[in-house]
Amino acid sequence: MNKKGMLSIATAVVLGLGAVGCGSNSSAPAASTKADTAATEAASASTQAEAAAPSGDVANKDKPLTWFNRQPSNSSTGELDKDALNYNASTYYVGFDANQGAELQGQMVADYISAHADTIDRNGDGVIGYVLAIGDIGHNDSIARTRGVRKALGTAVEKDGAVDSQPVGTNVDGTATDVQDAELKAGDKTFKVRELASQEMKNSAGATWDAATAGNAIGTWSSSFGDQIDIVVSNNDGMGMSMFNAWSKDKKVPTFGYDANSDAVAAIADGYGGTISQHADVQAYLTLRTLRNALDGVDIDTGIGTADEAGNVLTDDVYRYDADARSYYALNVAVTADNYQDFTDATKTYAPVSNQLDASKHPTKKVWLDIYNAADNFLSATYQPLLQNYDDLLNLDVDYIGGDGQTESNITNRLGNPSQYDAFAINMVKTDNAAAYTSLLNQ
Repeated sequence: MNKKGMLSIATAVVLGLGAVGCGSNSSAPAASTKADTAATEAASASTQAEAAAPSGDVANKDKPLTWFNRQPSNSSTGELDKDALNYNASTYYVGFDANQGAELQGQMVADYISAHADTIDRNGDGVIGYVLAIGDIGHNDSIARTRGVRKALGTAVEKDGAVDSQPVGTNVDGTATDVQDAELKAGDKTFKVRELASQEMKNSAGATWDAATAGNAIGTWSSSFGDQIDIVVSNNDGMGMSMFNAWSKDKKVPTFGYDANSDAVAAIADGYGGTISQHADVQAYLTLRTLRNALDGVDIDTGIGTADEAGNVLTDDVYRYDADARSYYALNVAVTADNYQDFTDATKTYAPVSNQLDASKHPTKKVWLDIYNAADNFLSATYQPLLQNYDDLLNLDVDYIGGDGQTESNITNRLGNPSQYDAFAINMVKTDNAAAYTSLLNQ
């Protein structure tokens, strides 16, 4: 029933009860008050129901769209896909500052070596050997992290104006051309630093960032290099923890990851070297807040850099906005033995933006959101639980779609009727494939 019909019935109830009340002065005021309340509640329920319904008069191509976690870009060059980022007036990207985080990770490893100069060289050969688990060689975040580690340790080699991020395979003799041996001074000692091995962690089915593959790789590397491995580095905690549990924990070899997943943070107490928090709590909030603001027709900065009526606001030390790229980036924090206890709950919302929005001013809207790989440790164990905490606070009814991490069609095939949604949040399998989604919205 539409709003007008419900209001008419409510009015009739009021008039009818009022007429009965005329025969009994003692009951008239109470009956009238109840009828007024019923009419008000009926009208309010009708208004919220209509607001919650998908915007049938808005074309799918004009509905709010937020890309997240995987920025639309060329996987070979890293060049941003400006067509995707400017798809419509309500399109944004939410991620984290990959370069800033990569530099932090590399520096965290270098600082650890300096702080443990007396014990870091396991076999005393004067060479600090490290192995590197690369997630996806075509992913801009993975590229940045590989470059960050190599730059900080001095093993980076320039290629076409940028640090080479390709895996070296094995490099036990230091002759690989994608990296170089370096010198690192730690205390009163000077070590040679060598990347002994690195590879993309891609399984036989094509999934990247694969933890099981990393676990197998450390088994192979440890058999080949043994006590030459002094440091284990990973582009994420899923792979890092797999290697830590399979080998480096028992051997007491410091292992460094990225993402600050709860299990990795807890493992720091058991010798995991450290990780990087990419402020997933801020990212998850921004992913849904950009949609909420666009749906409400308010300034995009509302509840972000400018406080909303509930008091939600972020400070500029936890995020930055790049207007040219239409992108919000959360800033990163190194998590080490010194501060890991502050990061033990990775699914807790960020306190400054944890205030409930008033449903009468921000009525429920329906959102389609996909996770590129339902098995991805960071996205499934950290990011999605955070999104699910924020969707209630922002009055968003979100359908979560889990992909297989291998094919875009596994996700796009489940976006058969975009018209039933008010907004979309998209996490692609490959950064090149934005058109696979926008083509569905253009129909």
